Amino acid sequence: MNPLATPSLPELWDRLFGTQPDPDLWVVLATLVAALAAVLPHAVWRVSRNAVTIAHEGGHGLVALLTGRTLTGIRLHSDTSGLTVSRGKPHGLGMILTAAAGYTAPPLLGLGGAALLAAGHITALLWLATALLLVMLVMIRNAYGVLTVLVTGGLFLAVSWLTGAQVQAAFAYAVVWFLLLGGVRPAFELQAKRRRGNAGDSDADQLSRLTNVPPALWLFLFHAVSLCSLIGGTRWLLDL
Repeated sequence: MNPLATPSLPELWDRLFGTQPDPDLWVVLATLVAALAAVLPHAVWRVSRNAVTIAHEGGHGLVALLTGRTLTGIRLHSDTSGLTVSRGKPHGLGMILTAAAGYTAPPLLGLGGAALLAAGHITALLWLATALLLVMLVMIRNAYGVLTVLVTGGLFLAVSWLTGAQVQAAFAYAVVWFLLLGGVRPAFELQAKRRRGNAGDSDADQLSRLTNVPPALWLFLFHAVSLCSLIGGTRWLLDL
C-alpha cells in the first residue's frame, strides 16, 4: 500500500492491530550499533539524552495520574534535566511510586517495546508512542519542552504514516534499542553525582526520605531494573 494514500478504516485497523514482518538480522544489528553511537559518546549523549528525559518525566507523570495524584505540569530543560510536579499527599505509596517511576520508565518502556516488536506489532508501537507523546504535550509547561515533544512526536508520526514497512521497522528497532541502552546510563550518572555529593535532591534521595531506605538501595533498584530490562529486551530483539 502506498504510505501517502489515505487508508480506509479496515486498512487503518489492520495497520494498527495487525503484524508486520520482522526485519533482517542485519537491520536489527545495525540499529543496535546506531543506538550505541547515540548513547556512548559523551558529546552525542548530551543531545540524545533529551529523549530519555522525555521518558523519565513521562514516567513520573503517568504514575502520578495512575496513583490518583493531580499532575500539574512537566518541564523539560535544555541541559536534559526535567521536573514533574503533582499534587497530593506528600507521603504514602502513591508518592513513592511516582518518585520511583523516573529512572525505571525508559528501560521498562524499552522492554515493553521489545515485546511488541517480538510479536510483530511494529506500527502499533509507533502509533502508541505518538499517542503518549501527544498526551504528554498537554502537560508541558515550558517552551523548550513543547518544542522537544513536538519534534519527537512529529518524527514518530511521520515515520509511521509516510514510510514503508522496512523504514518503520528500522526506526522502531533503533528507538527500542536506544531506550534499553539509554535507560542504563542515567543510573550510573546518578551514582557518580552522588559520589561527588552533587545529587542531594535526586530521585533516590527523595525516595530515601519517603521510605527511610538508604539511597544506595534505591540506586541499586534503578540499576537492577535497567540492566534486567536490557537483558530481557535483547533476548526478544535478537530472538534468542
